[in-house]
Amino acid sequence: MLRFAPSPTGYLHIGNARVATLNYIYSQNTNKDFFLRIDDTDKERSSEKYTEAIVEDLSWLGIKFSKIVKQSEREKSYREIFELLKKKELIYPCFESPEELSLKRKILLKQGKPPIYDRESLKLKKDQIKSFISSGKLPHWRLKLDNDPISWNDEIFGNVKFDNLSISDPVLFRSDELPLFTITSVVDDIEFNVTNILRGEDHLTNTAAQIKLFNYLGAKVPSFGHFPLMRSKTGSGLSKRFNSFSLRELRKKKFFPIIVTNYLNKIGSNLSIDEIYSFEQLVEKFSIKSFSKNSVLFDDNDLERLNSRYLKTLTYDKLTENFDVKYNESFWNVIKANVDHLIEIDEWYEILNSNHNHKIKIDVDLLKLIKKHLPDEINNNAWSKWTEEIISQTNIKPKNLYMDLRLILTGRKFGPSMNNLLTLFKRDEILRRIELNCE
Repeated sequence: MLRFAPSPTGYLHIGNARVATLNYIYSQNTNKDFFLRIDDTDKERSSEKYTEAIVEDLSWLGIKFSKIVKQSEREKSYREIFELLKKKELIYPCFESPEELSLKRKILLKQGKPPIYDRESLKLKKDQIKSFISSGKLPHWRLKLDNDPISWNDEIFGNVKFDNLSISDPVLFRSDELPLFTITSVVDDIEFNVTNILRGEDHLTNTAAQIKLFNYLGAKVPSFGHFPLMRSKTGSGLSKRFNSFSLRELRKKKFFPIIVTNYLNKIGSNLSIDEIYSFEQLVEKFSIKSFSKNSVLFDDNDLERLNSRYLKTLTYDKLTENFDVKYNESFWNVIKANVDHLIEIDEWYEILNSNHNHKIKIDVDLLKLIKKHLPDEINNNAWSKWTEEIISQTNIKPKNLYMDLRLILTGRKFGPSMNNLLTLFKRDEILRRIELNCE
């Protein structure tokens, strides 16, 4: 059993999408079940709007879940574990304010020491604790880690070991007794029989503490794998608030989901990003051992290039399988070699079919010849016949005439071959655009 567990506090960025697709592909490769867990215990920051967006975006990528679990609906389970840990004295109350904890961290860092919690609250006596609580000072609760080192065989990093002196006792419950990620995740993973957990390397310390929790609760520890984080071209991480790299933006820009899935599943592995696989091929070729321990560069130029190349290879039938389109096959065959994005196709459709009103500076006599020699029938030979007639009666250079005609008809300096593009126009519309420049 595998799961993907996002927090609904924003749109999914490309880094989280990578973790989701890798978990899903891994589950399919190993014939394991896969579900979506929404980590929405923080009610102030969580939003149903983002939950719906996460489901939509993952479905767009082709990811299917056996079920969706919301942590906000599982408070009873977390409360039971809270009471159990308290009874076993595996958690302890702490009364430092955020400001006090911040000051402690700063002092330790200034001394060149790791900012590890000093366990000052463990020294409190029962009457001191009662006094704090009676005065209205409510505690947050930390897990009391034992002194044994923590190690596991990571599916990507190999043998990972933490000395407990290098880890703070993690806060499991806030002062309002709201359970935090470290504990809720373990409770859910136990209850839903999660066997494999794949996530970013920024969770390595969390994993160390959570392995202790699995042990304290007498549960089987899942197999862990940590993918190196993705970095942007500037070297920074990819935040969910970095909108240009959100799945929502990629969908708006009409990227093909199979291209996004291919790219996210291959970067950081020994598979070439340039060969586009079907979903079935991605599952078949997936190997967790093929991934590097080094950080991964996310290059949007690569994604654009792959999307563009894939677009150009599509037949009209394949295109209509993926998208609702308003143009016919003839239009697609003329336009596809000169577009990099589906948005550009829509732009060309508008250029050819809207009430185009583009005027250019052009010699009046030349314009008269252009109008005079427009062929009666617009077919595959119309362009060459039209331009040859005009050139034979003027001193204009062919390339200059071609540019004038392109600008008159499309308003653009570049685009598909005019010989082919002309066949998409009705003669009356060509004439209207010519006459517009005669006014």
